[in-house]
Amino acid sequence: MGGGIKMNLPCEREEKNLPVSELLSVGKEIIEKEAKALEYAASSMGNEVVDAAHLLSRCHGRVVVSGLGKSGHVGRKTAATFASLGVPAFFLHATEGAHGDLGMVCRNDIGYFLSNSGETRELIDILPYFKRLGAPIIAVTGNPDSTLAKESDVVLNCHVEKEADPLGLAPTSSTTLQMALGDAVAGMATMLLGLQKEDFALFHPGGSLGKKLLLRVKDLMGSGDKLPVTKKGALVRDALFDITSKGYGATVIIDEAGFLLGIFTDGDLRRVIEKHGLEGLDLPVESVMTKNPRVIAPDKLAAEAVRIVEEWEVSALVVVEDGKPVGMVHIHEILKAGVA
Repeated sequence: MGGGIKMNLPCEREEKNLPVSELLSVGKEIIEKEAKALEYAASSMGNEVVDAAHLLSRCHGRVVVSGLGKSGHVGRKTAATFASLGVPAFFLHATEGAHGDLGMVCRNDIGYFLSNSGETRELIDILPYFKRLGAPIIAVTGNPDSTLAKESDVVLNCHVEKEADPLGLAPTSSTTLQMALGDAVAGMATMLLGLQKEDFALFHPGGSLGKKLLLRVKDLMGSGDKLPVTKKGALVRDALFDITSKGYGATVIIDEAGFLLGIFTDGDLRRVIEKHGLEGLDLPVESVMTKNPRVIAPDKLAAEAVRIVEEWEVSALVVVEDGKPVGMVHIHEILKAGVA
């Protein structure tokens, strides 16, 4: 098929035999070039980044992020970062936008366009629609004199002298800077919006971070019939049943009014047997219990329970409300929930 000259694709060529030192030198040089581009951008950053952050924090619609090629990939990540920090955003493929997807854009939205050249035809084609809506536009471009820059309300300059790859051609330093500028704007916007850890957790309920910031002790504790309880005056042999039947390796000791007196654990039981033998089973449980056990309130974060368990090297905490035990939480339940 075809009489043309067969192309010699790079992926089909034999690997060059290059020394490790040379390859490491190239890798370090690329990272250093990208770091230098970031340092320069940070030192020359002006009020335009603050203006962009204000546009995001005051936006009553969504941030419509758009770009093509490598800038498009950065745009997808930037939109995800905005959304994860409480700034509603989505990525719009510029080509798809010009063929109907602009219907997703509303009057209260703002545009966040990425193009290193600032002349990406597909982005320029959708600019008029944003203009007609009166939607502000933030441009992230390496060419402040470009069409995109001139038509935008805020321009974030991602110009670099040279790309970091060995040929100086592939988007490397420029895309790294684009991503960093997006992170900077997002960070400033969240400061303006007063984002808290609890807000962040609401957007990440499925991850370990969300569990650490959302799950509370009452969500994990055993309560009601699951709570092992032994009343003052009971014998150790009675407490032994409560310890083994509920699976916590411990039982809470309460007085006649239901207030917490202490805890009796399987460790306490071993010490009683070692000291008194089987006769220890007939001792009043309050005489051999652990007084002042580690407790926690039901509304405390499960992460706080982890801290107490690790600090005091205990396996279970008594959950107390108004001086009365309402539950017990075991380290195994915390681990199973993915909090620790």
